[in-house]
Amino acid sequence: MLASGFFNVPDPQNEPILSYAPGTRERDELKKQIRDYRENLADIPMFIGGKEVRTGELVEIHPPHDHQHLLGHYHQGSEKEVKMAVDAALRVRETWASMPWEERASVFLKAADLLSGPYRLKINAATMLGQSKNIYQAEIDAACELTDFLRFNVKYMTDLYKFQPYSPPGVWNRMEWRPLEGFVFALTPFNFTSIAGNLPTAPAILGNVVVWKPSKAQVYSATVIMDVLREAGLPDGVINLVFASGPVVSKVVLSHPYFAGIHYTGSTEVFQTIWKNIGDNIYNYHTYPRVVGETGGKDFVMVHESSDPGQVVTAISRGAFEYQGQKCSAVSRAYIPDTLWPKIKDMLLADLSSFTMGGPEDFSNFINAVIDEGSFTKLKRVIDRIKREKQARIISGGKTYKGTGYFIEPTVVVADDPMYFAMQEEFFGPILTMYVYPAKKFIETLELCDRTSIYALTGSIFAREREIIELASRKLINAAGNFYINDKPTGAVVGQQPFGGSRGSGTNDKAGSVLNLIRWLSPRSVKETFVPPVNYRYPFMQKDKHLQ
Repeated sequence: MLASGFFNVPDPQNEPILSYAPGTRERDELKKQIRDYRENLADIPMFIGGKEVRTGELVEIHPPHDHQHLLGHYHQGSEKEVKMAVDAALRVRETWASMPWEERASVFLKAADLLSGPYRLKINAATMLGQSKNIYQAEIDAACELTDFLRFNVKYMTDLYKFQPYSPPGVWNRMEWRPLEGFVFALTPFNFTSIAGNLPTAPAILGNVVVWKPSKAQVYSATVIMDVLREAGLPDGVINLVFASGPVVSKVVLSHPYFAGIHYTGSTEVFQTIWKNIGDNIYNYHTYPRVVGETGGKDFVMVHESSDPGQVVTAISRGAFEYQGQKCSAVSRAYIPDTLWPKIKDMLLADLSSFTMGGPEDFSNFINAVIDEGSFTKLKRVIDRIKREKQARIISGGKTYKGTGYFIEPTVVVADDPMYFAMQEEFFGPILTMYVYPAKKFIETLELCDRTSIYALTGSIFAREREIIELASRKLINAAGNFYINDKPTGAVVGQQPFGGSRGSGTNDKAGSVLNLIRWLSPRSVKETFVPPVNYRYPFMQKDKHLQ
């Protein structure tokens, strides 16, 4: 006999951030975990239909900050393995979709507790080594934010299920929240372990099945996420992890008739190509696919002359250079009034001179390596171009090193032209371009900021005067999906600042909110009439008595 009830899930709270300060237990244990990972070669299979799949086509994994050291290998897949993953997902689709929602919820609530508990050091160490994040950046991302995604998404699911229509007398109206009819493709980035975990799990919580392809630069920590989900009791085939090239996976997935949606974070160019491919295949699909994507930004800090220079400089130092600027939300352009420029410049240069750069195993390092040689080469090319051109000048940084790791010095550029390419294009690295504007032209500069870039992800305003804050908020209303007042435009927290942007930055479906989850559901309205009519005639059809 199946028990029934209206169940309340635990109220989610944001996961506390551990300090890892000297003398703390977590610091000592994390160092041991890092040593263990460095000393033991990993052999990483794909996970398809609950089985470990090894192809023998091995790809090496190296820390970006120590590219001579071998962490292990992963097994590269082909079209064959991608088709296996799709088939495995579709085989369990009906079973997973029909499982009681509270049972699905339990899997992901358990995963959250495993992640914040016994797997916390593993996920942090894997992120530090595989993606070159310092411990604070790994902690707020891999441990805390992913835990938050899992717990809050379960709560958002129940909030959606509770949303029901009005029923007048004699009728019972109900809304059924069905998963999509097919499978979801999760294509995830290297820069946030939490995003890599959220993109496949958010649809799965709601009863969808998923084919998950992580970035090749994030495979090391993706494997830990899969280990957590398996230990939490996720049924075989619900989430299938494949390691194949993007074009190979897309060819199989986007042409399949039961492709039902994509959950994506990555470059604008790739997302546009995917969207076009979906359009080209639209007649082949069983249903219209859901297309959800977040695609980067050219994020700004707008400074008014009433601002506190110390607050501005701290926001820029952290917002532009934490995790080497490899955040979609990272500050990459700033507008500084000429009245504050001398003081802000001096304070910013002082901050930059105190930055330490190296591997994340040394906890004193604030700056680590960029993700790989391709990124290093691209960023070096940008810096070399700026050095050659006359429209801008580098006032700090600009040096690059790749002898032991892919290191780019935090680089600050001052542009004479507000439409200079470095004010418009996303670089995804530690390069900040600043434009010093006449303080009396604040309104014109607001309008300039709004039209400079194709992106609209994050941005902030620094000002003391409320009317200035209100003016900037209004003028920049479409320039950022996440807008910050007197704060850096990075560090969105699940449940507090739902994340996403529009224009060239994506579909603005707000990860970390109920708005994202609703995209992975296909509602069905049900009307039940208790006493149906037995005569088709309506009262208006009766003849008037005075005409008889």
